[in-house]
Amino acid sequence: MILSASRRTDIPAFFGEWLLNRLRAGSVPVRNPRNPAQESRIALSPETVDCIVFWTKDPAPLLPKLDELDALGYHYVFLFTLNNYGAMIEPGVPPPADRIATFRRLADRIGRDRLVWRYDPVIFTPEMTPERHAECFDRLAGALGRCCCKSVVSFVDFYPRCRKALALLGAYDPDDAVKRELAGRFAESAARRGIPVEACAEPLDLAGTGVRPGSCIDRDWLSQVCGRELKLRRASGQRSCCGCAQSVDIGVYGTCRHGCVYCYAARGQQATGKGANQNGAIAPEASMR
Repeated sequence: MILSASRRTDIPAFFGEWLLNRLRAGSVPVRNPRNPAQESRIALSPETVDCIVFWTKDPAPLLPKLDELDALGYHYVFLFTLNNYGAMIEPGVPPPADRIATFRRLADRIGRDRLVWRYDPVIFTPEMTPERHAECFDRLAGALGRCCCKSVVSFVDFYPRCRKALALLGAYDPDDAVKRELAGRFAESAARRGIPVEACAEPLDLAGTGVRPGSCIDRDWLSQVCGRELKLRRASGQRSCCGCAQSVDIGVYGTCRHGCVYCYAARGQQATGKGANQNGAIAPEASMR
């Protein structure tokens, strides 16, 4: 089993101690997000969990706990999202310079082979033009090139939940030709640093740009990390073009404090971040027990 921690909230940033408590206990109750009254209990022993996949924008609070995670006997990897949007779009996220430093510390601690850099989502606004994205990606690739095994990119989806907030930023969806050209520039920047670039859950055909189809929860990658072939099915319940392997997510919607305006998991958060603070006060112990 692959444990996803988590597409729904940033467990490394906010709920690391809760996670360790659940790992020590050996199980976690998980509620169905579509039917909160339906709850299942997931076994969490190292024999049951093949690998933990951490999704995060700020793993710094979890770094001091990795020694215990290792001692418990778990395999784990990190999907570290690092853009350069600033407080208007990601109000609760630490500054890029701080996260670059954290990225490097994490790579030193666990090795680049267990760390993926996500430049995701790519949002186009009057300030974040294609040229600006190309410049930001190039600078970040220069800073992170020796610290990750690959980069994963995708263009923003205008989910109904976040469409209004994106509209207030002037976000727009450019022609496919613009996206393909930018994808090619991403691939060129990354290639100079020896980083392959993949697109996950991206319906746009990027063949010929240097960006190959890929996945965040990548069966082949996780098999390499675990040192054995993992027989994992393709995930159900994700977007039709998502290539991720099946996993069990233990997060809870509405508990992340980052307040990112594009987030499909925010549930009631506002672009100002006020909702993020209110929802973020819901402790995992209260929402997941």
